Amino acid sequence: MDGLLFLAHRIPFPPNKGDKIRSFHLLRHLSTHYAIHLGAFVDDPDDWQYADALKPYCASIRLLPLNPRRARLSSLSGLFTGEALTLPYYRSRELARWAADLADTGKVTRGLAFSSAMAQFMPAKLSRRVLDMVDVDSDKWSQYAPTQRWPMSWLYAREGRRLAAWEAQVAQDFDATLLVSDNEAALLQHRVPQACHKIGAFENGVDADYFSPARDYPNPYPSDVRAVVFTGAMDYWPNADAVSWFAERVFPAVREAVPTAQFTIVGSRPTDAVLALAHQPGIVVTGSVPDVRPFLAHAACAVAPLRIARGIQNKVLEAMAMARPVVVTAQAAEGIRAEAGRDFLLAQDEAGLADAVTSQLRSRTTSASARACILAHYDWARNLSTIDTLFDAAPVASSALETCPA
Repeated sequence: MDGLLFLAHRIPFPPNKGDKIRSFHLLRHLSTHYAIHLGAFVDDPDDWQYADALKPYCASIRLLPLNPRRARLSSLSGLFTGEALTLPYYRSRELARWAADLADTGKVTRGLAFSSAMAQFMPAKLSRRVLDMVDVDSDKWSQYAPTQRWPMSWLYAREGRRLAAWEAQVAQDFDATLLVSDNEAALLQHRVPQACHKIGAFENGVDADYFSPARDYPNPYPSDVRAVVFTGAMDYWPNADAVSWFAERVFPAVREAVPTAQFTIVGSRPTDAVLALAHQPGIVVTGSVPDVRPFLAHAACAVAPLRIARGIQNKVLEAMAMARPVVVTAQAAEGIRAEAGRDFLLAQDEAGLADAVTSQLRSRTTSASARACILAHYDWARNLSTIDTLFDAAPVASSALETCPA
């Protein structure tokens, strides 16, 4: 098979969080067509144990350590160079040399960069270069800025502007740029109209057999509680903000209406602020768990009260696959191919969220329509097949690429 260079900002295993779920399924799919040469950073020491798990999919692997604290210091060089801080955060001469050597020796003829930061390492001489930008990350930084005090508000606003310029540049330079949803693709097309014909989307999927409500799962909750659950990486600021807001401004009204209600926050590496929420009555913070499915299966409902979000929320898709009623904000629902009021419950303000959650705690229902929606729209194999022609030397039209707006 022809060689393909696959560059990821984080080791694509285990597939237990948003970006790693997408990158792993993309890697596995492409490995059926190409000899994959994987280059990636490892920013969590626990992830080194998974290096061997990637060998069945790769012809070669180059994993490099990334110390987040040291990387944050390195990123500050962007203040002097004028570039987005994201780029020096991931900068690596070793990875750049390794990628260039593979291209120079002809071991790879095509490339996939996973996230805009990895585009800086993709050799220009490859015959086809595809970027999976996933989200328009610059917009997320711009959303962060108003929520912070100076100087962080200034720094985040700057990052939004500088990263947007980088995203526009690579969207023009690469042969195709993919995003996680049509909404994200439309946003980038609007920003870079000269490259709109090369910008498209392929949606995430869900392993509906793994996330199946038909299995028996041990109940992780006390028998006398009505569980509300949130799942997600708890060192990720939008997740931490979401659970803090819900715990402080929404859950007290839920617990007043349903005294047996318990809000369980499930996810790795909770921040100190998230851990402190466990001091409130009826709130449990689990930290990392080996399997989130029991927490979903036995919950009366799942919540995704995000106030800042980009792309597709896998936490919502997984809860829907488990036939759980899911209460979401508009930000968490954006880009999901589902109908509000049928496949999930949409609420925006504190009172609306409290009413929707309280209703679910009292009704004791499941959501067959939510799972049916996942089966209809979020099959990995079907969604990934739309990108195959993008790596051809003379690609035919791909359904992954959007039609430019009139």
